[in-house]
This record gives sequence, structure tokens and C-alpha cells, in this order.
Amino acid sequence: MRSRNFRSLASLIGLGIGLGLLAGAATDATAQDKKVLRMVPHSGLRITDPIITTAFISRNHGYMIYDTLFAVDDKLQVKPQMVDSFKLSDDKLTYTFTLRDGLKFHNGAPVTPDDVIPSIKRWGERDTMGQKLMTFIKEMKAVDAKTFQIVLKEPYGLVIDSLGKPSSNPCFIMPKAMAETPSSKNVPDEIGSGPFRMVKSEFQPGVKVVYEKNPDYKPRSEAPSSLSGGKVVKVDRVEWITMSDAQTATNALIKGEVDMIEQASYDLLPELKKSKEVVIKDLQPLGMNYMLRMNWLQPPLDNVKVRQAILHAVSQEDYLAAQVGNPEFYSVCGAMFGCKTPLKTEVGAAGTKKADLATAKKLLKESGYKGEKIVIMAPTDINSINQLPLVSAPLLRSIGMNIDLQSMDWQTLVGRRAKPDPIDQGGWHIFHTAWGTADMMNPVVNAGIKGLGKEGGWFGWTEDAQIEKMRDDYAREADPAKQKAIAEAIQKRAYELVMYVPLGEYIQPSAVRTNVAGLLPSPALALWNVEKK
Repeated sequence: MRSRNFRSLASLIGLGIGLGLLAGAATDATAQDKKVLRMVPHSGLRITDPIITTAFISRNHGYMIYDTLFAVDDKLQVKPQMVDSFKLSDDKLTYTFTLRDGLKFHNGAPVTPDDVIPSIKRWGERDTMGQKLMTFIKEMKAVDAKTFQIVLKEPYGLVIDSLGKPSSNPCFIMPKAMAETPSSKNVPDEIGSGPFRMVKSEFQPGVKVVYEKNPDYKPRSEAPSSLSGGKVVKVDRVEWITMSDAQTATNALIKGEVDMIEQASYDLLPELKKSKEVVIKDLQPLGMNYMLRMNWLQPPLDNVKVRQAILHAVSQEDYLAAQVGNPEFYSVCGAMFGCKTPLKTEVGAAGTKKADLATAKKLLKESGYKGEKIVIMAPTDINSINQLPLVSAPLLRSIGMNIDLQSMDWQTLVGRRAKPDPIDQGGWHIFHTAWGTADMMNPVVNAGIKGLGKEGGWFGWTEDAQIEKMRDDYAREADPAKQKAIAEAIQKRAYELVMYVPLGEYIQPSAVRTNVAGLLPSPALALWNVEKK
């Protein structure tokens, strides 16, 4: 068992919050309890707009209350979801989509193309794949109350894949008035057409979220498969109860006070496995990937040699051992597009098997680094990544960097990382995060290798015209062999520039009570089809 470097104040606060919420829940323990699913999420929800952030907690919230035009099945094949049928013109420039019957928002209004089109536009301003798709779109227009068209400037083979993107950011459909909210601001309401409705009166930001079954939702007729098919809700109510203290969450699950821990603590898996009432599940077959992300706008990380020094100082094994601990659940992986995908390659990879501290120190000296403070943001309340910055801080100090490790909760970090402010105004240099492999598996979907800078780039704002040209080439190419060659060239370039530092691949287990059935393995959390027996 690895040692913990600190127990945060947030964990102790979370302990009190969790016990208080459970005490309230216990008073309602009746036969109706079978209709209430209580889950400990990986983080507290504060940012409720799943378009303005890539945070998984916001994405998961999105899947509860919104729906998507297309969705992936358990083989990652894209299937119609809100769409009933579609066709492509002979010249491959016009897609015509017809929405299925019965689509209705939580306020009772029907879903129409007037809602869909601004939703696509807003998503296309923020999402990696959406941004690329929008560069190929000439126009989008409504045909009638159920039909709309996307007209392209030139043929583009990833239209359906983009609209069916499973993870941050999915193309969630919102009412027109919400979809017209600037993509830099949180939407003003929580109205979707998805299988659950948010109970806004019970929302405690960062602490508790409550959802109820949407009685007006009309599921597809197909069997559920990952994020596609019939989203049949089998409970009346779902409660997300935040507990930042892993032991508190583990105790609550064993006692039956909660039904599920989305991300179980690796340290406490042996304790969970001893309980006959708990089962460990892997709900993300493609796995997850850790990442160290640097802010290119912030000196001295605008200097490529400083970034290269950090890359050469890193050994993935150090991070994986500290954060996961058990090699059964992790593996070293230098492939930016994942080690379980067709685009797996080690081209250009550095810092994966063994750190080169001598080279790191040499590069840092050559960069002209003068001891400037380097701010690393460290989340204290998200157990799946909280050890990563605690590895980076002493490691980077060892090569001569002046590190300022700043502790905060995850939602504060999520809000702060979106601001390109100077250091003396709350800016930052480095944060660590995790992505599902489905979010990284090709150059179009992988936000970490975007080269758009401040105009559409992901937090860290990496900028490179050569990378963007190659991403365009990949998007236009239909031959898998040629796509792979382009992806290798992109990865090589991304490592040279140090667009991010891969920190290894891992499996994130969930822990579930044995009376909970129907959980669907998928790239994002899916709580439809789930029942308590």
C-alpha cells in the first residue's frame, strides 16, 4: 500500500458532509429505497454546463439530463440516438437528418431543428472534434419540424463520428434559448430531453445532486449498448453524494448507505473485496490515461526547452506507482492515442520507461531558466489524480525548478485552468488530469494535441500550424494505413513540442453493491438501465 502525502482539509470537510447527508437518507429507508440509487461520484458537481468544460463530472451530468443525436455502442460503433434516420447525397456534401418521434424537453416543448442547429453550433465552438467539423460545414438549415440538413464545403468522413462523440465534449442537444448562450458562459438552466430531470431545489453545488426519472422520455426500441439504444430508467431517483474521504465512502458502501462508488480507492480495494455485498467492476474497457498539462502562454513554459526538460525528468512508473500502486491496474504507455487502439505507436515517446535527469538539467540550463516560480495546481478532493502533482513537485525541484504547489478542490481547479491570466492574477503553469482512452484515440478527438492556441485551443493553449495541418490531413484521409502514418507524424511533433506529457495508462475500478444490476460499460457514466433488486 502506498503512503499518503497528506490528508486535506477538504477530505475532512467531505467526511462531515457525507455523514450528514447519509444520516438524512437513512431516515427515508423504506421499501421505496429500491427506487433510489445513491452514488458517490468522483468529484463534486459545480459547473453544470457540459459544453464549457471537459470535466468528466460535468459530462456525466450532461448524460443524465440531455440526449445526443448519435451515440456509440459497446463496439464503439456510432448509432442513431435522437435521430431516426439520415441520408447522404450522392455528391457527399449534404446530410439530411430526421429526428425520431416523441422527443420532448423537460419543460414539455418538442425538440425541433431550431434547437438542434444552435446546439451543434455552440458545441462546435468548444469541442475538439466539433471545431474541426465546423471548418467543413457550409451551412446548417431546418427543412421542417423534424428534419434538418448539414451542407459541407467538401466531403468529410467524420460527420457522424463527430456528432456521436461519446466523451468530453459530447454534442448534447439543448433548447434553442439555452443553446444560444455564449459558449464561454454556463447555460442559465438545466433543461434537456434526456432520461432524467435534475431536481434543482435539492442541488447543493459540490456536495449533492439529485435527479428524478423523466416520465416523458421515450426510449429507443433497441436494447441498451454502452451509450446507445434504449435508455430505460428503472429507478425513480438518483442521488450523487460527494465524499472526498475515501474511507468514509468505502464504509458507507459496505454498510449499504450508498449503492455505488464511481471511482473506488485502490488502497481500499482489499477491504471492499472482503465484503460479500460489494463487487468490483471495470466500466471503462478501453481504460484511462494520466496527463501532465503545461500552460504555453505562461513564461517560462513558453520556452520549448523548459518543456522538454520537464518531459525528460518524468518517469511514468513513478506516477503510476504513487497514484495507483498495484501494477495489476496500470501500465506504462507512451502512445498519445492510447495503447489499446489501432493508432498505438511509441514514435517520439520519451520519459515513459526511465527518467533522464542529466538531460533534463542540461535542457533547463540551456533554456536560460532563472528560477521563476512554477505554479502547480493540486486537487485535494479527487482521489483518482490527487497524488500526481505530489510526484511532480519534488521531481521538478530536483532538476532545479522553483515549484509553488497550490492545493485546491477539483472544481476550483477546473474553473481556474480555463483562465489564461498572469501568475500574479491567479494564473498557473501545470495541472494534472486523466482522460478516457475514447477521448484520445485519434488526432481529431484528442484535445491535448490541438494546435489552435487561444483561439479554440484546450486549456494550456498549445499552438502549432504544422500540427493543425496534419490534423486536417488525417480528417480528410480515408485509408487507415495512411491515417496511421499521419498519426505517427503528429505524435512525433507533439513530443518534440511537448504539447503534454503522458503519465501512463490505468484501469479505474468502480465498486457496487451486489443488489445493483444493469450497469453498462461505456466511455461515460450511464445510469439508465440500472436497477436495485
